[in-house]
Amino acid sequence: MGADTAGREPADIAAEARAELVRAIEASGAFAADPAWKAAFAAVPRHLFVPYYYVAGTAGYERRWGEHPDPDARERWVRGAYDDTPLATRMRDGELLSSSSQPSLMAMMLAELEVEEGDRILEIGAGTGYNAALLAYRLGDAHVTTVDLDPEITESARRHLDAAGFHPAVVTGDGARGVPEHAPYDRIIATCTLPSIPHAWLGQCRPGGRILTPFATGVVVLTVRDGQAEGRFLATPAYFVPLRGEGRPGREPPHLAGLPRRARESDLFRFLLALTRGSLDPEEAHALWEREGMPSRERYGLTVAGGREWAWLDDPEGPYVWPLPESG
Repeated sequence: MGADTAGREPADIAAEARAELVRAIEASGAFAADPAWKAAFAAVPRHLFVPYYYVAGTAGYERRWGEHPDPDARERWVRGAYDDTPLATRMRDGELLSSSSQPSLMAMMLAELEVEEGDRILEIGAGTGYNAALLAYRLGDAHVTTVDLDPEITESARRHLDAAGFHPAVVTGDGARGVPEHAPYDRIIATCTLPSIPHAWLGQCRPGGRILTPFATGVVVLTVRDGQAEGRFLATPAYFVPLRGEGRPGREPPHLAGLPRRARESDLFRFLLALTRGSLDPEEAHALWEREGMPSRERYGLTVAGGREWAWLDDPEGPYVWPLPESG
């Protein structure tokens, strides 16, 4: 910033920063499963979806916004919008209510969705509208529906989408119930974490369709067939805001005193704890984790069938299965 950027339009700075972001996402390997998403990230202006956001600092959260009177501050805002990091966009009493997810994680999730031309998509959790814009760019406005419980969020998402030139269906409602009036869908993608898989989603998804959702501290991809769904977790860790209206998963980690340090500090062990919460205590989870060679996320999966839901390690009918809370 300074003399070399003085007088430059935010749109020019944004174009440069967006190109840098796309290069960073590509270098991360997030486009590998479906490189066609590169064009969407290169075209959709993320800064229009985050007219303000919050950045954590030593003195608390700093608010950055596009209408700041200081041009250097405006440049920090627009460049920060294209950092490959999640952005806090809505807070209340110190609690994060909504965010724009890390772009490389979004790219990986969209690539793993395995969309095809003509697919109809339901997004659970409208957020800023940025993810819906990426979907609309790829598939067309008429093929995308996004839903959120909070009318303030859906209204702001709609404004952001309009400003960027996209017009998918934006619905205010409980994402756990889906949006039956626009069903059936070929793909359902959630941008918030859940305590269980809502059964309504299975009924609104075409046979052979895919459901991709954060769960515990991972991302699971389920294939829907005959009113049932089953699939495995992706390798990546993922931390999302909980789905409002569906209950909030416990946030505090269980008491880990007495366990070895490598378990207490392991992301994979904490994933197992989150996945088996209510079924295994920390000591039981640790014994299993050690016995099975500290399993990675890809060895775990979820099944929804016959009115029941369960998580499992390696085999849905094997020795390691854990019931999940019932969903509506």
